Amino acid sequence: MPQQEVIVSKTYDEITPELEAWITAQHVFFVATAPLSPDAHVNCSPKGLDTFRVLDHRTVTYLDLTGSGAETISHLQENGRIVFMFCEMSNAPKIVRLHGKGRVVFPDTEEWHTRIQLFPPHPGARTIVVADIGRVSDSCGFGVPKFEYVRERRGLATWAESKGAEGLARYRAERNSKSIDGLPGISGGA
Repeated sequence: MPQQEVIVSKTYDEITPELEAWITAQHVFFVATAPLSPDAHVNCSPKGLDTFRVLDHRTVTYLDLTGSGAETISHLQENGRIVFMFCEMSNAPKIVRLHGKGRVVFPDTEEWHTRIQLFPPHPGARTIVVADIGRVSDSCGFGVPKFEYVRERRGLATWAESKGAEGLARYRAERNSKSIDGLPGISGGA
């Protein structure tokens, strides 16, 4: 009977150029955050639509689009802990995780006007998350199913366009002002 290969994850000192190229090629990523309270809810959200950028070997950013909740925003404002996970779903299996401390950039700031230029226009853009990465690791991804990329979905953009600026501000004020655990989210429908 052939000997089973031992699967070992690897940690990196930084986001290498090879990892950056691999990350950039992925169509979906996941963002996970958690509040401090052990009784509150951990959050994990899938993201896509060309909203992630590696700024340098230890800094990343993504454009946060209006959604049904504000968990990531709330958790980052409370404690800053964040992890990004990327999974190769089309080619050789691989998973990459970026652990760090994140912060939220709101549209009413000078930093917003600089960072928003990194992304294609997205209706419903509500915040930008910037994270300083302290741990970079990969693992095999042998358990991740193989999928073929077909196209980006247009539903979120269509929904945001139909709301318009005023409708999005009302929606955010109603649905994004607090996390599901009552932590502050977006104030004033930003």
